[in-house]
Amino acid sequence: MSANIYTLKQEIIEVGKRMYDSGFVAANDGNISARLDEDRILITPTGVSKGFMKAEELCIVDLDGQVVSGTTRPSSEVFMHLEAYKTRDDVKSVCHAHPPYATAFAVAGVALDKCVLPEVVVTMGEIPLVEYGTPGTEEFYKPLAKYFPFHDALLLSNHGALTVGKNVIGSYYKMETLEHFAKIYSIALQIGKVNYLNKDQVSKLIDLREKFGVTTGASCKSCENIGGNNSDLSKADLIQEIVKEVTEKLKK
Repeated sequence: MSANIYTLKQEIIEVGKRMYDSGFVAANDGNISARLDEDRILITPTGVSKGFMKAEELCIVDLDGQVVSGTTRPSSEVFMHLEAYKTRDDVKSVCHAHPPYATAFAVAGVALDKCVLPEVVVTMGEIPLVEYGTPGTEEFYKPLAKYFPFHDALLLSNHGALTVGKNVIGSYYKMETLEHFAKIYSIALQIGKVNYLNKDQVSKLIDLREKFGVTTGASCKSCENIGGNNSDLSKADLIQEIVKEVTEKLKK
């Protein structure tokens, strides 16, 4: 059964404006898509600012990335979106942007996988870092396949972030939550003290997922996993943890 294309177009345009106005994208950056039916995807065009899109500029592609309707070319990163739809039937929308704080962690090579904010633990769990690949190429979108079954939000190394959802607004809200988390965590690291949630606290939060209709199976790293039993890590400990993560990634 096909979704209402008029409604989806309006939602994509609205989300595009929100992304642009929030500084999540600059110039023509970012892309948004929505599933129309089992075989067709509605997606934003290439070379158009997300803050100034028109409904007629959106195009429809099949699962091979071929345009089946529309006069514009789809985003050059269309295959990244298609990888999500092919991997998970429950994904109805994909949102890609470059929110500054989240992208800063992606540039630093640090995943947002620590248990810090309750709402993030419940709705998304850990946000892993996907290995770098040249945007628009197979080396960029193919590695995503192993993450999509377990995660609704991803950091893309040196590139930005990607979120998926049950609808257009839902996938965008996850992008907002991701950036909000990244900003708060960044500020806390600068202050020099982060109170990580422990295993019992995390377990209780994950138990709430069913109540709120959250289907993700992603967990996160509690304080026991990253620094012993003390959740009040010092600034030196935090820096050491980040350096350790980056060093381990460079060895791979």
